[in-house]
Formats: sequence, structure tokens, C-alpha cells
Amino acid sequence: MGDGDEPGDSGLGELGYKQELDRSLGKFASFAAGVSYISILTGTFQLFYFGFGTAGPAYLWSWPMVFVGQMAVALCFMELAAKYPVAGSVYNWAKLLGSRIVGWSSGWLMLTASIVTLSAVVLALQLNLPRLWSGFQIVGDGSGEYDFATNAVILGTIMIAFTTAVNAFGVKLMALINSTGVFVELIAAVLIAIILAANITRGPEVFFSTHGYGAGEAGGYLSVFLVASLASGYVMYGFDTASSLGEETVDPRRTAPKAILRAILASFVIGGAILVFAVMAAPDLDDPLIGSSEGGLQYIVEQVMWGPLGKIFLVCIVIAVTVCSLAVHAAAIRLTFAMARDNALPFGERLAHVNPKHQTPVVPAIVIGLLAAFILVINIGQPQIFTVLTSIAIIMIYLAYLMVTGPLLKKRLQGQWPPKELAESGYFTMGRWGLAVNIFAVLWGVGMALNLAWPRPEVYGTPWYNTWGAFVYIGIILGLGLLWYAVKGRNHIGCLASHAASTKDEAESELP
Repeated sequence: MGDGDEPGDSGLGELGYKQELDRSLGKFASFAAGVSYISILTGTFQLFYFGFGTAGPAYLWSWPMVFVGQMAVALCFMELAAKYPVAGSVYNWAKLLGSRIVGWSSGWLMLTASIVTLSAVVLALQLNLPRLWSGFQIVGDGSGEYDFATNAVILGTIMIAFTTAVNAFGVKLMALINSTGVFVELIAAVLIAIILAANITRGPEVFFSTHGYGAGEAGGYLSVFLVASLASGYVMYGFDTASSLGEETVDPRRTAPKAILRAILASFVIGGAILVFAVMAAPDLDDPLIGSSEGGLQYIVEQVMWGPLGKIFLVCIVIAVTVCSLAVHAAAIRLTFAMARDNALPFGERLAHVNPKHQTPVVPAIVIGLLAAFILVINIGQPQIFTVLTSIAIIMIYLAYLMVTGPLLKKRLQGQWPPKELAESGYFTMGRWGLAVNIFAVLWGVGMALNLAWPRPEVYGTPWYNTWGAFVYIGIILGLGLLWYAVKGRNHIGCLASHAASTKDEAESELP
């Protein structure tokens, strides 16, 4: 099909893969996948307390800062999605642009980060459910040293069991729940922003003062601002999910790039409005609860909203956490499937098996669910579980993204990207802006990864192996993966015969 415009065209044949997954997702479902992974209400409400408590109202300047950086990355991904909207997109892109070891390392980091992210996201239930009903505080009354973290693990494990069951049943059920949840989340997010805006008690000048934060610190306000930027960095990633579901999307080469763009733009605008108006509407910015995990953004919403309205919006936040967990789990499943069909993971044949009834990889759904729950359980006595898990997951994803934007930049400099057929066929391309945007995306990725990984007791806690947790834990994860790759993986990687395009004609039918 020379024009590449067929709704089923995703470049699979060019990569040597046959179509196996259920191609049924439309434009809104694709957009919803990216939005739910970013999840406006989950991210903004989960770590607002950390950002505000660390650097005060002016920490919100990190929101547009992170948006600009991540938009540069997203634009690079949009070009790649226009050419290769395939499962495990980051892994496949790094493999195609760089080398087999670069691709495998990117996929391994992204996969482990996705599992950790699932563990981190479900912890957000603890910030919301006990506020709705005290019965959700199963362990103690919340005042004990480990009550908060232990109860978060229990609630999170229940959520993981739910996302495992839904994702194992098939992409249609996941997409139905996800799209419905995102629809509710977007309406709720807009209404929260409007109601907060209608109750502002102070002007925008509040964002132009340090309010004493950073005083006495070696780097002044900049040092605390860089720490607080974690709260914004946590929200705006995962937009590549729209492309990772490309093998299940109709007309993916046109749909996926638009879905990526819409997801990050919607998250920036609506999420930013909530954050700005919340600070301007808070009754008392000196209230210590605003900067603590027991209060935060939920506390401001409850104070501003009259009667039961605050509770209703908390329900919407729980819905947002649910669909975010579903999307993160779904993305991790597609990445596992993509690597496994290349025999790039242990037990590749089993992990890559597609259930003939549900047309989805069931074994990865179960394995990822068990691993995410295990991560929660082994951290059950760690009060800093939120920020440690979140930080490590973000850094690994930034590194995985760098393993795509870096090799992509090299291809541009060599004149090998973008392919001419993108512009000729009307697919997305950045044109003459591509090089500048790509350079900025790489510089941004390096800078933010270093900032997030910097050893800070206020983020990672103590003793030293926690303070240096980003280097210690990520080093162990990457080291163990590379050890398997060196001993066994590199000798066996290659598309499994059961997943390869069976004939030359079948492969050519997918060519753009």
C-alpha cells in the first residue's frame, strides 16, 4: 500500500512484526490514554504539598518550565509516532535510531520505571479515600508513624488487583473505563479550576515573592525551587502512551501524534489553572497543612468548596487515580509485549503470548501487577515512600526518553531524519524547527535528570543509600538488567518466529 494512508497502517511490516493486537481504539480513546497517564488530577493533587511545602507559591513557575521542556520531547515523539506508532514505542524507537543495546537499555529502564510508577500512582488513594470516609483508614487512625504509609500500601494493592483484572480482559474494556474516567476527570478538573477562580482572595503577586523560602540555603531560593520542581516533573510525562497503543489504534500514524499533543496541552492548561487558582483562593497560605501530605491541594479544595461539593470532587480525583493506574499498567504491558516478542526479556515467548480470545497479552498484566504490589509491600514501613518511589521512576523515564531524543538528534545531524515520506504523505513533522527542538529536548532531559537525581535528604531521606537513592537504586536496576543482557540476552534477541510477519507480501502490505 504505497500511500500509507490505510487505517491499519502502522509500519509493523517494515519492522518485521505481524498484526496481533485488537485494533479498535479511536481518536478519543487514544487521547484518553495519554491524558490518563499524565492525569491532571492525580499528579497535581498528589505532590502539590511537596512543591508548596518546599518552595512556597513561587514553585509554580516550575509548571511552565517543565511544560516547555517536555513539549520539546513530545514534539520529537510526535514525529516518531507519525512513522512508527508501535507497542513499546520508546523501546522500538531507541532500537531503530540507536542500536540494539541502546534500545534494550531504554526499554529496560522504561519498563522498570513504569512498574515503579504504577506503585507510586496507586499510593495517591491514601491522600483521598480516608478524606471521603474514615473507614478507608484501615490501619490505625492515621496518627501513628507508619499508619499513613502502611494504609497507602493496602489501598494501592487493592487498586493494582483491579487494574490487573481489567487489562487482562482486553483493550476494549480498558479503553471504555479509561475514556469514561477521563471524560469525568476533564469535566471535574475544569469545574475545580472555575470554582477556585471564583473564590480567589489574593492577586498574582503572590507568585513573585519567595516568601522567605530558601533563606539560609547555600543556593538561596534556586536550591529549594529545583527540589520543588519534582512536583511538576512528576505530572508531565507518559504522553508516549498514545503511540504505545498504536498497534491497537485505527489510523495510528495520524491519530497518535495528535493525541500526544492534545494530551500534554490539556494537562498543562487545565492543571496549571487548578494550581494557580488554588494558591490564590487558599484562605491562609501560612496554614502548615497546605505544605504537608495530610493537607495539600485537597485541603484547599475542601476549604473553598461549600457543603458536599468538596467530597464530590474528591470522588472525581479517585476516578482520576483509577484511570491513571489503568493507563500506566496498560503502557507497561505493551512495553513488556514489545520487548518479549523480540526475545529481549526472560521467558519472552510466554510474555509475548497474545490471548486469542481477548487479543491482549495476559501474562504481562499479571506479572506487572504482582511486581508493583511487591514494591509496595517491601516499602510498607517507609514514611517517605511517596517521594522516593516517585523520584526514582521519573528519573528512569527521563533517561529512557534521552535514549530516544539523543540518537534522534544524531540521525538529524547525519541528515537521516526526518524521512521525506512524512511531509510528502501529510504526516506530522517539525520541518526546519526539528533540529533546534531536538537539541533543546536533549539538553532539557540531561539537566532535569541530574536535578532530580541530585542527592538530597529532603527528597530521599537518610541513611546515605537513600540520600543517594537515585544513583544506588537505578544503578542496581540497570546493572542487573545489563548483566542479563551480557550473559544471555544479546545472544538471543531477535523477533520470535511466532510474532514475525509470516510472508514477504504480508510485510509489504504494511509498508508506507
